[in-house]
Amino acid sequence: MNNSNYRAFDPFNYTCSEALLLPIISEATWSPGVRAFLYILALLWCFLAVAIIADIFMCSIEKITSKTRKIRIADSSIPEGYKEIEVKVWNDTVANLSLLALGTSAPEILLSVIEIVGNNFKAGDLGPGTIVGSAAFNLLVISAICIMSIPGGDVRRISNMKVFAVTAFSCIFAYVWLIIVLVGISPGKIEIWEAFLTLLFFPLLIIIAFIAEKDFCMKKKPPRNDSGFVGISLKGNPEEQEALDQSYSGRASIYKIAKDLAMVEDLPEDEAAKIAAKKVVEHQHHDRGWYRINAIRNMSGGKKLIPKVLNTFDELYNRVQLPEEERDEAAVTKRFDHSEGGTKPVIEFTASAVAVLENEGKVRIGIRRSGKIDVPVSVRVETINGTALEGSDYKAFDEVVSFAANELLRQVYIEIVDDFEWEPDEFFFVKLAPVPSKDQDFALGNLAICQVTIINDDEPGTLDFAKPSVIAKESSRRIRIPVQRLSGADGHVSVTWRTKDMTAFDGKDFEGGEGELKFDNGETSKSIDLVLFPSNKPERDDSFQVELLETTGGAKLGRLTKTVVTIVNDEEFNGLVSRIVNMTFGNLDGLALEDSTYVSQFKNAMNVNGGDIEGATFVDYLLHFLTFVWKIIFAFIPPVHILGGWPTFVISLGMIGFLTALIGDLASLFGCLIGLEDSITAITLVALGTSMPDTFASKTAAIMERNADSSVGNVTGSNSVNVFLGLGIPWVIASIYWHTKGLPFDVPVGSLVFSVILYTIAAVIALSILVIRRNVKFLGNAELGGPTAGKITCGVIFITLWVLYVLFSALQAKKVINVQI
Repeated sequence: MNNSNYRAFDPFNYTCSEALLLPIISEATWSPGVRAFLYILALLWCFLAVAIIADIFMCSIEKITSKTRKIRIADSSIPEGYKEIEVKVWNDTVANLSLLALGTSAPEILLSVIEIVGNNFKAGDLGPGTIVGSAAFNLLVISAICIMSIPGGDVRRISNMKVFAVTAFSCIFAYVWLIIVLVGISPGKIEIWEAFLTLLFFPLLIIIAFIAEKDFCMKKKPPRNDSGFVGISLKGNPEEQEALDQSYSGRASIYKIAKDLAMVEDLPEDEAAKIAAKKVVEHQHHDRGWYRINAIRNMSGGKKLIPKVLNTFDELYNRVQLPEEERDEAAVTKRFDHSEGGTKPVIEFTASAVAVLENEGKVRIGIRRSGKIDVPVSVRVETINGTALEGSDYKAFDEVVSFAANELLRQVYIEIVDDFEWEPDEFFFVKLAPVPSKDQDFALGNLAICQVTIINDDEPGTLDFAKPSVIAKESSRRIRIPVQRLSGADGHVSVTWRTKDMTAFDGKDFEGGEGELKFDNGETSKSIDLVLFPSNKPERDDSFQVELLETTGGAKLGRLTKTVVTIVNDEEFNGLVSRIVNMTFGNLDGLALEDSTYVSQFKNAMNVNGGDIEGATFVDYLLHFLTFVWKIIFAFIPPVHILGGWPTFVISLGMIGFLTALIGDLASLFGCLIGLEDSITAITLVALGTSMPDTFASKTAAIMERNADSSVGNVTGSNSVNVFLGLGIPWVIASIYWHTKGLPFDVPVGSLVFSVILYTIAAVIALSILVIRRNVKFLGNAELGGPTAGKITCGVIFITLWVLYVLFSALQAKKVINVQI
């Protein structure tokens, strides 16, 4: 054998085997297709892991940014001479653009830093490509989704336009600055001053945004109330959310929601408490971090921040919130099953009582059949005297009525005698009776007797109240006071009425006043409907009077022209409301972002949906199974309540760094195996994977919030922070390293500058469209939502811009096109 032609096999030197951490073992004998498949699965799995650890990281940031301190203010009205109040340490804008921006952009920033450090301080394509690719996806795709997701023609406008203007300018300037540095000032090289200036743009952005938010150097506005917390809390922007937070925070407002829920029949208490908690959470302002954490937990089968409510129960509550005239009046009556499971026919009247005017000549009685309907059946129908006598007031009826197979309804007519003489109203009965037969077996239903009232129609009648007093339970919200028409029903008559305060007062306890009640020809009963107002009195016994005044149409007032309405507590109802309120507070406590102990951390990690098994779906179980290992590992991180959240912040940031390095290796090796350059992998696969939580978070924020600040408004700030930190930090490190060696820090222009130019053009177009949307009525005069045609058109334009950005960037990287810059 000629040893000179023999080349020894090296199991650690083969195609696509060079990365920072991977591969752990030799994969020289593995098929490239198998390796690529395993790497893409591992990459997706690591994306879920980064999302979960980012949840913990964001909770630590919330803990840090919600810190307060006590200050003393002089107050001569109290003995001490001063009072202590709590004020927040962090400003909203500063927190959003610093720690919160770091929390959402940490994977992209750390990927860029780790790539340079792991590549011997040489510039790579994966980190910068991911930053630019994420920026394009965030501004174009996420904005498109937010624009199109607003339902029913609603709109969302950016409320703090000054801060948005600063961040929008910075998200353009940041990438223009990259072009200037890489092409204009020092082509292909980064000098130390350029790196430091890039990094310093980050605190400069925070300072300018802070000035814009505080209106320094601008026209002064009345000072706003800065009380409350900052960060990912349930409190909102005081200027926009004050009225909303007052409506949906505190025990009084939850008590009101609980009262509404207690009015819903067949609604279990635990479901009512979930609905109440859901309504409170949905109607409160949340910031960007809260929505991101909620999206991450939805992606991993974790503990939800919005309670899961069954659609059936939610629809019941929503129906009660409608105006009474729009509600479904159909009520389901629970009856004993006379059909014995559908094995026997059941015969009964369609109504328990009917009324007929004397001059109509006959009355129609309906009979229905239910249960087993595919057999013929017969029933006897006979009349029985009451105050009305057969012969003089009506003609006797005694006949057998037969139902054919599958026949459900029959009718009988009983003749009424009109004697043209005035008489008081009279009544008689109609009764169902079985027909003895061996061939049929049926049962009579609940309505086996029907009362027929013959109304004298020869006089207009007298009008009065049916009762001298009426008891109204506070829980009914509305009282119907019956007014009856006796001794005649001829013609159109009316009566005026008015209320009179006693211990209950109009406008405070009830909606009173005066009105007119009209009776049409033949009508014998009407009601005065009054609205009752809820009260927080522990014991209620309030009364008011209703009086009948004058009649028209020849009618006369009867004996009872006044009635007293007494509003009382409903003890059973109040007990139900109290239980719902207490359970609601328990549910809200369970929706806290962070876990306070190791025990609760491991409990939430080991149980799907944080232990809420009933609210878990199949997808929740699947995602929980896929992420179970990561959840257990991350449960060992200290809870955020330890040392103000800083240990959690540091350790979780380290974990994100490790996972980011792993993702960088997996993406690079996967791209190598399928023939993709790092720059293409970065702007597509890695950018999409790191942006998924923001996508779901922004969509939810767009739908739930009253403005666009927490959805689209924060995208611009995040994009600029990605450049200033994600490129500023690694450039500073690398430029210092190469300066100590007396060499320049080379950054090959390659396809990066071309990708940045494409993004900048797309960003200018996208932001211009948002400005146009805000000022054009056809598009809704708002950044998000509006008429369907307008929002769909804008969404398609945004997504098309992103597709073109990816397409041309990939063609440049593949050298299919060669744009010289």
